[in-house]
Amino acid sequence: MNAPERSSSFLLDEDAGEQKCVYTADTKVTNAGTFRFNKEDHTVGNLLRMQLLRDPNIQTNNSTVAPVEVLSSAIEDLANETDHLITQFQEAMESWKRENDAELNAQF
Repeated sequence: MNAPERSSSFLLDEDAGEQKCVYTADTKVTNAGTFRFNKEDHTVGNLLRMQLLRDPNIQTNNSTVAPVEVLSSAIEDLANETDHLITQFQEAMESWKRENDAELNAQF
């Protein structure tokens, strides 16, 4: 069969110099450009887009901060939110187990 390897849809071809993120500066607008994320689906793009739209400098289009710094900040914010969600989930699971442990042990 002539189908490409499944791993080629998510692993970068480092031998060919493929990079995860490529930035192309806009030639007409200063402090603007396009980031292209290779081998990522729309989920990552939507998360980053929504995080960037939370930045007041992005919304007003008055950003004097370099685009790479803005993107780095958005990724860091998402990582912090993810850590917070994981912690909340783990605490909720522990609380549920404590509350339901007696019931589960009584059944057996």
